[in-house]
Amino acid sequence: MDYSVIDRYIDRLMADTTPDKPIWNIENIKSGKKPGWNYIDGCMMTSLYSIYQQKKDRAYLDFIDGFVDYYVFADGSIRGYELETYNVDNINEGRILFDLYRETGKEKYRKAADLLYKQLLAQPRTGTGNFWHKKIYPNQVWLDGLYMAQVFYTRYETEFNDCKNYADIVKQFKSVCDNMYDKKKKLDYHGWDWSKKAFWADKETGLSKSFWLRSVGWYTVGLVDVIGYFAKNDELKAELVAIFRDTIEGLEQYIDKDKHMFYQVVDQGGREGNYLETSGSAMIAYAMMKGARLGIIDSRFADVGEEVFNGICNQYLTETDGKLNLGGICLMAGLGPENNRRRDGTFEYYISEPVVENDAKGTGPFVMAYTELMQKSR
Repeated sequence: MDYSVIDRYIDRLMADTTPDKPIWNIENIKSGKKPGWNYIDGCMMTSLYSIYQQKKDRAYLDFIDGFVDYYVFADGSIRGYELETYNVDNINEGRILFDLYRETGKEKYRKAADLLYKQLLAQPRTGTGNFWHKKIYPNQVWLDGLYMAQVFYTRYETEFNDCKNYADIVKQFKSVCDNMYDKKKKLDYHGWDWSKKAFWADKETGLSKSFWLRSVGWYTVGLVDVIGYFAKNDELKAELVAIFRDTIEGLEQYIDKDKHMFYQVVDQGGREGNYLETSGSAMIAYAMMKGARLGIIDSRFADVGEEVFNGICNQYLTETDGKLNLGGICLMAGLGPENNRRRDGTFEYYISEPVVENDAKGTGPFVMAYTELMQKSR
């Protein structure tokens, strides 16, 4: 296909965005929230920096710097960020701070990274040592959180702390593998309550009920990005590579053979109400292509990942009134809290959430996968 249309799509997203009104943050737009530090914008900043790395067009870097500069104040404090919520989602956007600090030399970006790292040092943990997903979700581990926190954690350790806590990072991934991976399905459950008290949790295992695609996608991206940032090629890294390899090889069986994408509830295929979902498919496509490029999974996965990416383009990249749009994106999904029992982790719940266009939880990973495709074709 003609991939130049994707460049036009990215340019439109940037042209229609200001820091206080990002067009890609559909969740905030719908809820009327004030602009504040969040993982959704973080997805786009990371993806746009990946484009900048490939194209070396200063316009991308200037856009990212201008956007993040609005949220980070001179003393390193962050607009809309509250450490005391102990929300690992809020760590994710911190990934871009390392790149901006290196590119611009602005000390406030280093200070902001220190602030987020301070949260991780105090983040509540389960009995297994895993970070709680949020303070309001005691003892809960969500697959999403491995991406949200561990990539930043790895970068901070690599760049600022002499890799001292690598063992802690690997331990948290291993705990997820030991407790959340279904060996028969070869998939990871969305959530795990170590205390087994959440209404959605199985009383014997603490696990949620279903395999939600985007959570699995976050997990694969978290694994491959952490591996990519590891500065030591030792037994700790080898343990992560083994987990990643098993995860990717287990996922391959669930690719739809006609459309070359993954379903919203991964193992339920064409069950009524299930649908091919963009964000998780893009994440896995990215993880496959990057893993193959890094040489940590079989090289054939570069082609498998490209096939999934093309499946997304064919299914959901459309043009209306001269504007490109990316559809098929699940707006949001989660587990609980107690006063929101609709979010119970069932198949019926996951297919009930809104499906939207151009939200960064889909567009960000789509652009990240695109940058892997650019490297593959060279």
